[in-house]
Amino acid sequence: MPEIPEIRAHAERLEALAAGEVLKRVEPLSFTAFKTASPQPSAALGRPLCSVGQRAKYLLLRFAPPMQDPASGGTGGGAGLGDDGDDRGDGGDDLTFVVHLMQGGRLRVLEPGAKRSRRPRDGLARFEFDSGLGLLLTEPGTQKRAGVWVLEGGVANAEPIAGLGPEATEVDPAGMAKLMAAHSGRLHNFLRDQRVISGLGRRLANEICHRVKLSPFATVGRLDADVVGRVVAAIEAVVDESLVFERGRPKMSRSAERPSAVHGRTGAPCVACDDVVRAVEYRDYSVNYCAGCQTGGRVLADNTTSKFLR
Repeated sequence: MPEIPEIRAHAERLEALAAGEVLKRVEPLSFTAFKTASPQPSAALGRPLCSVGQRAKYLLLRFAPPMQDPASGGTGGGAGLGDDGDDRGDGGDDLTFVVHLMQGGRLRVLEPGAKRSRRPRDGLARFEFDSGLGLLLTEPGTQKRAGVWVLEGGVANAEPIAGLGPEATEVDPAGMAKLMAAHSGRLHNFLRDQRVISGLGRRLANEICHRVKLSPFATVGRLDADVVGRVVAAIEAVVDESLVFERGRPKMSRSAERPSAVHGRTGAPCVACDDVVRAVEYRDYSVNYCAGCQTGGRVLADNTTSKFLR
């Protein structure tokens, strides 16, 4: 699943490309695409895209109130959902499209003039701007969990953003110590719990644990202040390194392309010692680690009911 670096870099690319573009058409391609009933997506028609941001694993596409046509006193822009110009927004607060890509979703750029399929493969929703530029939300597979929430005004106190913990990159050592004291558990789970700290997933959790040389199953409530500080430093380092990589690409990377020391490298030599990368396998995912670096050489039992190294 895309994490802070991938979402942040993609938001930057989209903002550089589409900021100021006026939304002309919103086309749901799947009944699962939009997660909110009000306001309607059509309320954003005729509005300029003023920014594309990132919060945790979400893209935030913010549309300003419609531009006024000085000659007519009406809104500028092109046609709406159909070809009759109806269903256009008529003022009010900013509208934000909160987009979650889930595991394999993408918000793809459609260049002006490029051929548009009526039913694009894996398409969930399509957004067209007056200039001919488009964005296509896609997700492979059958589950179709990616989607869009349309929120009016501020988004911080509305779902799905309201339930998130602080951004992982914005937590200092003192704040991290407080969070760990209040949410004791295994380090890998703690790092991935979006209600506690947000924006990290399995890859970065694996990389952080390896960077700080801790077992992924270390109990966070037992970490002293020095170790907590190293966890914070590791979060900053792995996010920054991944962000540099992601910013150097024309589009969002695939999971296998992202830099890693242990994640997805089961059986490969550890980059920091002479041991090999191992995995604790779960039904739907793996936790990667290096026994030589992280567990004093102990190999963790490969099942979910084991008594893991503390």
